[in-house]
Amino acid sequence: MKVTAAIHRQFEIARIDDRLYAAFIEHMGRAIYSGIYEPGHPEADEMGFRRDVMKFVKDLKIPAIRYPGGNFVSAYDWKDGIGPKEDRPVRLDLAWRSKETNQVGINEFAYWAKEAEIEMMLAINLGSKGLQDAREFVEYVNHPSGSFWSDLRRSHGVEDPYNVKMWCLGNEMDGPWQIGHKEAHEYGRLADECAKALRQLTPGAEMIVCGSSNDQMRTYPEWEREVLEECYENVHYISLHKYFGNSSKDTLNFFGKIEETGRYIQAIGGVIDYVKAKNRAKNDVHICFDEWNVWYHIREDDTRRWKTWDWPEAPDLLEEDYNFEDALFVGGLLNEFIRRSDRVKIACIAQLVNVIAPIRAEKGGPAWRQTIYWPYQMASLHGRGTALRVAVDAPTYDCEVGSDISYMDIAATHDAAAGTVTVFALNRHLSDSAELDMALTGFGDTRVVMHKVMEGHDLAATNGPDRPDAIAPVDGSGVGVEDGALKGRLAPLSYHVIKLQVA
Repeated sequence: MKVTAAIHRQFEIARIDDRLYAAFIEHMGRAIYSGIYEPGHPEADEMGFRRDVMKFVKDLKIPAIRYPGGNFVSAYDWKDGIGPKEDRPVRLDLAWRSKETNQVGINEFAYWAKEAEIEMMLAINLGSKGLQDAREFVEYVNHPSGSFWSDLRRSHGVEDPYNVKMWCLGNEMDGPWQIGHKEAHEYGRLADECAKALRQLTPGAEMIVCGSSNDQMRTYPEWEREVLEECYENVHYISLHKYFGNSSKDTLNFFGKIEETGRYIQAIGGVIDYVKAKNRAKNDVHICFDEWNVWYHIREDDTRRWKTWDWPEAPDLLEEDYNFEDALFVGGLLNEFIRRSDRVKIACIAQLVNVIAPIRAEKGGPAWRQTIYWPYQMASLHGRGTALRVAVDAPTYDCEVGSDISYMDIAATHDAAAGTVTVFALNRHLSDSAELDMALTGFGDTRVVMHKVMEGHDLAATNGPDRPDAIAPVDGSGVGVEDGALKGRLAPLSYHVIKLQVA
């Protein structure tokens, strides 16, 4: 399969916000308890957080993390998670039908985030709570001292405010399943009033308003229009969520959902532009794609299970075993986020540990990296800088979710400070190698300084505690710069990260 492509130094899309490689963790299943936090584990630190999990997290260089939910937040009282642990109540979590011990609250999580060198993005309960509770939460978290809630924080041993800048105004409020679900206009009004109040408490804060839970919602994309018309001038981002699966066992259709996501982003970008014009607004609103991942392997079985179980504490829930096919998909989806970095400024893989996550941890046992960990890490480490436009000419295919989908998926970034260009390439073809000829214009002398590849595995192959590195990137070969072009053979069903030193 012959593939020609081209990039030019001056043909830029946008500066990539580092938060494009953010993450999400929720009080759900074993994400927190026996995920990141397990007192008594051999790897636990003095606060009870697992060092083995922390190492894998830090190796991802995650810039920001969304917490504490998710559906969980819409019936959560943050006040239950502060003060002496022995005085904290056990509550019934209505979102996931389980017991919440509140042994990890905002102060414990802030400690973990600081250790992990990750900025917090906090979600506010706008389901069962509202403006007053939101104001008190932000005051507790961000006000220095001299007020009731800030002094209460200080009495809990936290002298300095956390200065959290990113605030999610609820979660999936368009969803009938959500505790406190609202219609678009009433949610938009509430979000607007919250945003105005919270920005007074934290000047420079960024407000993230709920968009559609997915692009199959009955109210999509009308929900975005109605919400933004109410609050456009006081928010900075609108959130999108989307999960992906291959229950039909059609690999090419699965990969086609990457393009479907691009159409989703494009459509909401159009809604944003319409509302900006209609409101005669001067500010820009961008997209925060704050929940995304592959989720289907055990979704139906676990959904039936959790809806009937008898309020367990930190049950195993949605602990997907990700395979090589999922890793290829994640690599391609990250390419789409890079290509859409003019619109998408924040994106959060959901979730981080145990629950539909790149990292798994056995209770009392080992932790390991799943297959999807690796493309996420490589994009996070090497996909910074400026996104470049990539022209690709390759054979295409049709499938259920789209037509004329290229077998070759390529994104590219330019880090001018480091003097590097990185090419992320996914060959989606099931059987044919790609003979790549990619023109590099405007960069002067170039040479390949790194080539990592994931290839040659059975699509169903997974990692596990007994085979933690069965699927991981290895050094690639056969790719180099010749006559001002990147040339080489890319095997079928392979994902490549190629870094070039440029003049």
